[in-house]
Amino acid sequence: MPQDGDGSTVINMAGFLSAARFNAVQEVEAYWEAIRAGRLVPRRSDIDPRGIERALEYAFILERVAPGIARLRIAGSHLSDLMGMEVRGMPLSAFMTPQGRNQLGEILEEVFDTPSRATVDLVAERGLGKPEIAARLLLLPMKSDLGDISRVLGCLATTGEIGRAPRRFDITAAQVTPLLGDFMRPPEEQSQTEESPAETHAPDRNAGLAEAPAPFTAAPPPSAPQDDSPKGTNGARLKPGPRPYLRLVKDD
Repeated sequence: MPQDGDGSTVINMAGFLSAARFNAVQEVEAYWEAIRAGRLVPRRSDIDPRGIERALEYAFILERVAPGIARLRIAGSHLSDLMGMEVRGMPLSAFMTPQGRNQLGEILEEVFDTPSRATVDLVAERGLGKPEIAARLLLLPMKSDLGDISRVLGCLATTGEIGRAPRRFDITAAQVTPLLGDFMRPPEEQSQTEESPAETHAPDRNAGLAEAPAPFTAAPPPSAPQDDSPKGTNGARLKPGPRPYLRLVKDD
């Protein structure tokens, strides 16, 4: 480990700073995965800047404006430092060399159309006052408020001194992963989880509280009306006599 003139140990912080900047990429990806919550992609409205507070200066949001072209709607301060100016409203391809712009356009199309997540390794052009720096670009698709996949949550982190702006990059490697693969299972796994039609019926959760059905009992036939009319000595029914017209009431 290097030491200065008085024998004390000198710790080079460049490596720690570089690792911390690439940690910002991991933090943004972990946050996107959390708000995704098992869906294909999250919505733009799900984003809360407080969730990526430590990575905000490296983060950005893109809007798709044409095939292979997306402009920066929101951008952290680190992106403005790389360009030496405010970058909101600029296309992301402004950070690329002419050779890298076509490659970036193809990657963006896969991110939006498939959809996919992309991790891109970059290296900056070198020149007078422009030291060599490496960078990592992360692109994560999102839905707009209209429901179409036309937004990207991204992160651009670099290692080393920025030097004289603007800095533009060439693509050295790219990893593009379709998100539909997260929802596909091998056929044998699907067959293990499929149930027979008899098993798919949901159990009756109220069965333990239901009373046994009462048996059906037919109502008895109506009984014959009782005949209270007077009968004669031979059992024959007597016919009623004529009804009196007047009744005598005697008052003593």
